[in-house]
Amino acid sequence: MTTRTSTEPPARASARAGGRPAGGRRRERRLDAAFGYALIAPQLLGVVLFVFVPLGLLFYFSLHEWRVLAGSLDFVGAANYERLLNDPLLPGVLLTTAVFSVILVAANIVLAMVLAVLLNRRFRGLTAFRAVFFSPVVVSLVAWTIVWGFLLRDNGTINGYLQLFGIDGPNWLREGPSALASVIVVQLFKTVGLNMVLFLAALQGVPSELVEAARVDGAGPVRTFFKVVLPLISPTVLLALIVTAVGSLQVFAQIDVLTQGGPGHSTTVLAYYIYEQAFLFNKFGYGSALSLVLFLVVLILTVIQWRLRTRWVFYEQ
Repeated sequence: MTTRTSTEPPARASARAGGRPAGGRRRERRLDAAFGYALIAPQLLGVVLFVFVPLGLLFYFSLHEWRVLAGSLDFVGAANYERLLNDPLLPGVLLTTAVFSVILVAANIVLAMVLAVLLNRRFRGLTAFRAVFFSPVVVSLVAWTIVWGFLLRDNGTINGYLQLFGIDGPNWLREGPSALASVIVVQLFKTVGLNMVLFLAALQGVPSELVEAARVDGAGPVRTFFKVVLPLISPTVLLALIVTAVGSLQVFAQIDVLTQGGPGHSTTVLAYYIYEQAFLFNKFGYGSALSLVLFLVVLILTVIQWRLRTRWVFYEQ
């Protein structure tokens, strides 16, 4: 008895058996990959054009001295970075930036959480209360700052109300400590509404069964919040912390409108100092070097916060 051996190609045999040819599967995989790359191409192009290209140009200009009015661009090497190390104003600017950011971030997160906890309960006037704190988020930043500038004048509305109680208010924007505190308050009320909404959405997603179980076990409201609720919303807290910290390092318009970095340099943060050096003193090379310092500070803080997430973001464990 003779055994007949099939000599059909595997692709044709699988096709006759009801399968799909190997060449067809490879072609589908290539089409799927091409479709995926086409979907991310706009985002990738935007990152290249608006992130990597500006960073490359920033580093290029930091190695040069660009005199715009004279139309010259001279290579100076590391001279601008040497100027960073010898700049007598830079340590004070960095200290002011750190104080501004730490106080603003801490106050923003705490106040937003308190407001979110209050809004998570049902009471009369809830919608109006929510609108009052969120409306500054959608108001024009410059308009918001100009209004606060009128309120904080020496003869402004705030001091007018203080005089009703026999209190002689300071010249808020012309005295060092009060000027920095005023800018922090203006920025705080401008941005706290966004974090409030984020925290409120996270709180409404906490399972009520877990909260009830904690109360049955004898946990009070404070302990329930810190031991049950806060761990569950910790990813949202991390997001708000990163966004608020990065935003605090990029504050410019408020300082430019309210204090112009003064009095002295008491409210000169790094972002405003970059503008001052580059566009007021026409030191574009040095301004570019300072901008790279700001970029590195933001990058380092973001990486540190992201790496520390495994210690307190419970969803990551």
